[in-house]
Amino acid sequence: MIAAHPGNLIDAAARLDDDAIQVWYLDYRPAQGRQPLRLTLAAYLGIDADAVTLVEGEHGRPRLDPAHGSSLDFNWSHSGEHALIAVARGISPGIDIERRRPRPRALPIARRFFGNDEADALAALPEEARDAAFLEIWTAKEAILKAHGRGIGYGLQRLRILSTRAQLRLLRFDDDDVDAWQLQRLAIAPDLVGALAWRGAPRTIQLEVLASTS
Repeated sequence: MIAAHPGNLIDAAARLDDDAIQVWYLDYRPAQGRQPLRLTLAAYLGIDADAVTLVEGEHGRPRLDPAHGSSLDFNWSHSGEHALIAVARGISPGIDIERRRPRPRALPIARRFFGNDEADALAALPEEARDAAFLEIWTAKEAILKAHGRGIGYGLQRLRILSTRAQLRLLRFDDDDVDAWQLQRLAIAPDLVGALAWRGAPRTIQLEVLASTS
């Protein structure tokens, strides 16, 4: 992780190229709404935050208004007082973040929304390890479906995720080519689980910290 002072946002935006994805980690308060996102995108577009126009795609995924004339795309996720913003050119990134906390209904949720093999693997784990494993799979699926553009409503059961200490990998995606996808776990903080996904060739991930925008 690269710790950044406020000026680093503009510096990072200037060096973003087609071989990288920049991921910003920031403190977040729900009352801020989309303002931190607008401030971040404004640095890449070279305009004021108030001039950043967002539109929603067919399935509700926010994007930059085509009027900006930019190849820039983004995705963001927040959980509690934490948020992640992924920014890239030429691809549609998907990102998800969750706080580690007790999930007493992790297994019933997995039985309902995951594949049988994924749920069985979770059931076989000691209870103290199950919540973390559940979140690894959940965030991976969310990230992929957000990058795909259809979101969670498309169906978590359409994907199969392998989550081990060594790797996080997409094993199956109905009606899609798993080899066309990249999936990366994000080591942000001990109490957070994050995942980043995109369809396309491998890219360098630049993980940075955004100073408070409050």
